[in-house]
Amino acid sequence: MSSPLADFLAAKLAYEIDVLDVAQGMKMGDFTVVDTRKLASWEHGHIVGAVHVPVSALDVPLPCGLPIDTPLVLYGWGPGCNGATRTAAVLVAKGYSVREMIGGLEYWVRSGLTIEVESGLSTKAADPLVSAEH
Repeated sequence: MSSPLADFLAAKLAYEIDVLDVAQGMKMGDFTVVDTRKLASWEHGHIVGAVHVPVSALDVPLPCGLPIDTPLVLYGWGPGCNGATRTAAVLVAKGYSVREMIGGLEYWVRSGLTIEVESGLSTKAADPLVSAEH
């Protein structure tokens, strides 16, 4: 017999995904990654291969090619940003399957994963407090 807490935790794990699992899933082509931040933030740096769908664009038709039949993984800036959650609510209402990348771009970078910046690709050393080895 499950408890409300067990149900909540199972639902949370089904909805949230961490940055290392996203990186692995991207290699396998398991989903489309969506950056929900404003344009200036996107231009400052984003996950390589991500699609840009800022929260502010949700009142207009979604970008051509955003697949309805492929799960989407949404991210914002970091733990203090709820743009991915707001975008997820709209996309779920439109019939999309979504997950939210916990930690956002902040933890992607802190984990030593590559981002695309104006000058090319950028990878910083992994923060030892969040690296996969700890």
